[in-house]
Amino acid sequence: MRTRPRRLLLAAVALLTTAASVPAAAAGQPGDRGEHPSPGGLSAVIRYTEYGIPHIVARSYAGLGFGTGWAQAADQVCTLADGFVTVRGERSRYFGAEGTTDLSLSSATGNLSSDLYFRGVREAGTVERLLAQPAPAGPSRQSKELMRGFAAGYNAWLAQHRITDPACRGAAWVRPVTEADVAARSYALAVLGGQGRAVDGITAARPPAAGAPAGRAPDPAGSARAARALLAADTADMGSNAVAFSGATSANGRGLLLGNPHYPWQGGRRFWQSQQTIPGELNVAGGSLLGSATVSIGHNDRVAWSHTVATGVTLNLHQLTLDPADPTVYLVDGRPERMTRRTVTVAVQDGPPVTRTQWWTRYGPVVTSLGASLPLPWTTGTAYAVNDPNAVDLRGADTSLGFSKARSTADLLASLRRTQGLPWVNTVAADADGHTLYTQSQVLPRITDDLAQRCLTPLGRATYPSSGLAVLEGSRGDCALGSDPDAVQPGIFGPARMPTLKDAPYAENSNDSAWLTNADRPLTGYERIFGTVGTARTLRTRGALEDVSAMAARGGLTVRDLQAQQFADRVPAGDLVAADAARACAALPGGTATGGDGNAVDVREACGVLAAWDRTARTTSRGALLFDRLWRRLPVAQLWKVPFSASDPVRTPHTLDTGAPAFTTALADAVSELRAAGIALDAPLGAHQFVVRNGQRIPVHGGTESLGVWNKVEPVWNPAGGGYTEVTTGSSYIQAVGWDGSRCPVARTLLTYSQSSNPLSPHFSDQTRLFSEGKWVTSRFCEKDILSSPRLRVVRVSERR
Repeated sequence: MRTRPRRLLLAAVALLTTAASVPAAAAGQPGDRGEHPSPGGLSAVIRYTEYGIPHIVARSYAGLGFGTGWAQAADQVCTLADGFVTVRGERSRYFGAEGTTDLSLSSATGNLSSDLYFRGVREAGTVERLLAQPAPAGPSRQSKELMRGFAAGYNAWLAQHRITDPACRGAAWVRPVTEADVAARSYALAVLGGQGRAVDGITAARPPAAGAPAGRAPDPAGSARAARALLAADTADMGSNAVAFSGATSANGRGLLLGNPHYPWQGGRRFWQSQQTIPGELNVAGGSLLGSATVSIGHNDRVAWSHTVATGVTLNLHQLTLDPADPTVYLVDGRPERMTRRTVTVAVQDGPPVTRTQWWTRYGPVVTSLGASLPLPWTTGTAYAVNDPNAVDLRGADTSLGFSKARSTADLLASLRRTQGLPWVNTVAADADGHTLYTQSQVLPRITDDLAQRCLTPLGRATYPSSGLAVLEGSRGDCALGSDPDAVQPGIFGPARMPTLKDAPYAENSNDSAWLTNADRPLTGYERIFGTVGTARTLRTRGALEDVSAMAARGGLTVRDLQAQQFADRVPAGDLVAADAARACAALPGGTATGGDGNAVDVREACGVLAAWDRTARTTSRGALLFDRLWRRLPVAQLWKVPFSASDPVRTPHTLDTGAPAFTTALADAVSELRAAGIALDAPLGAHQFVVRNGQRIPVHGGTESLGVWNKVEPVWNPAGGGYTEVTTGSSYIQAVGWDGSRCPVARTLLTYSQSSNPLSPHFSDQTRLFSEGKWVTSRFCEKDILSSPRLRVVRVSERR
């Protein structure tokens, strides 16, 4: 990639851009530009502005994919290549069967199980069949052209550059990719909450040996607890906040959108920021999940959207009744059906190949566990198959394309209804005309409460009410999922059944169910598999609803108010209990509390620290770290004096029982822990919550899930290393978007972990430092803003050099 004289390069840009900004009317019109690449091969123009953000311009969808694949490779080649190794089923070949280098594209606990699953998908031709399906059941020609172009761009970058990132420099596993590889990565993300959650259980499934004892059925109560924990873990790994404000609350009558997804800071589920433009066709800016050729979360000149991980359960189980003479034969309405064998062989580094057989049924693969704590034993009489409707869903790129070209929240909703391509997220959006939208438009198994009542097994009657995980009778044909007339595929809910809220003064989600999207306009009437109604909300949801409802009531909102909300770092748990905790601490006889080891601990200093704490998780906050370590030890679900009430769901439960022994024990242990680590009780949070980039500490603000902080971060506690020394997941691609009447949106963005994972890149930690300081990037969306960037660097990229 070579830079050229500015004047010549701007002339090259002029060949691809038609005006100072893409005409709003034209940007939403469909075209056939995806089928006619230029005679010289695919090409694109990339304009880089501050913080290494690329603005990619191309004449065609294939060209746009080419520029996107090129630019992603330039920033993230090692992470991308690692993901392609995963979806090819080649991790064991390069990293060993026992390794776990990066398994962010499934729940596999090791390379071997990951390879057995993804190699099986590859050998079965699953992705190729989905690519061949005509739209809307399969991806459109435009989406396929984007994928084809992405592969070509990635490959061209590899061919024309020497890798400098030490993570994969000179590695044999960095290889060219195909359109099918790019599609397989999208497939892995689609099934992440379904088959991807069950990879270990799918690849470990073995029929019982002849003469084996009948075996014991899973314990319903234990399985219910395990299912709740399994599904609740989603928001610990990937959560989000998003709020849309209507024109009735803003200063100028236009909408506002704040998106704050909480995604992994390392590995294949990182976001990457760009602007994509085909003149006269689309013009969109935002964050893309790595390996994706479309913008996942973003805005154009008329509408902005974000996603939050939803509570809908994207899989269900079918309990199979087996033929007593053959455990690989199951009965449906008394008639036998033989399971299908899928035998897979995986190459292993420094060892012989490993061959395993997977067993598939009309419902999906046989599975012997979900996660580590929910066993599903395959006995002589019973087995379990997992149904994942997203295993036939490659429509996500078309949903994103529809969003990119939308002119309103109504257009977003129309795209969702037309494509039904989102597997595990809600959508929150606002537009320039002042409209808001929340919708839980997921691809979910069509399990109505009526079907559940008729067809749940005893195990399902324990798991479904508490977690939404349905276990259905697989032996009965009348327990098939059926179809909705407006659904794109059989066995899923149609758009008419999706919880949706339009034009509320605010629409907010923080990973709880749709019920309290707006506390004054609760959503009800949806099936249990979508989520709960009338149940306790998390502290993050409660804190968010307190904040955004107050903002909406105050009115006169601007993008600055969104920015202030993002980095206020208020700790709702602290507001609820810190004052009481400080008073209870001060009242302890002799200023001592007994720790879990039975030793008395002097806690008098802690009392004053808790009392003086400002109830925030800013880097300068003194007492935030002490409260954090205390709070993590408290079994708060058992300590509230005032229980949850569905009539007051935002403010209950409340009032911690500080007189309970668990409180004083937790206080003593927290104090002892910090002192043993050499950390002052009143140390500023940023001195002990940080990331290290190129040998330098960067303080990190925000707090863990249970504290309820909007700006969520999940760091790793390492007292020997100084406290919280790395962030595994948390605030990622953040955007605050509004409109001021001009053709250019008012947008502020931030990619917390920065654009590149290469430690030698100038964009390895530049935005991370902005995040540390609570600063933002001003979006350069319109041509005049891009061309006026003091950091402008323009390159033309192509297949042939």
